Amino acid sequence: MADTTKGQRYSDAELEDFRVIIQEKIDKAQRDLDLIKSAYLNDGTNGTDDTSPQFKSFEEGSATMSKEANSALAIRQEKFIRDLRNAITRINNKTYGICRVTGKLINPERLKLVPHATLSIEAKNMQS
Repeated sequence: MADTTKGQRYSDAELEDFRVIIQEKIDKAQRDLDLIKSAYLNDGTNGTDDTSPQFKSFEEGSATMSKEANSALAIRQEKFIRDLRNAITRINNKTYGICRVTGKLINPERLKLVPHATLSIEAKNMQS
């Protein structure tokens, strides 16, 4: 992999390798989002129409909590997909993997784990 000194960038071949990793993550994240949305859009009755009245309010409260949790998950997943797509844009611009604070290359192992990262560990630690 490329040197991590300032002013360098990843080679076109390395960028393509990262593109494959990111596209696979986008595809999986989109499938997960579709599952979350389908669960959210489910009416939540699940055949409980005959449930006795004392359990109805509990089930309605549970369904509301579940929809809120699914909504929060969906929002988080949409942000993750957006961040991954932004990483693809940086690949297209040949700026992918360059820390936005230090200007140095982000460690390739970090990018494999967090492919949408825009900060090196060094910059991340400076924020703490």
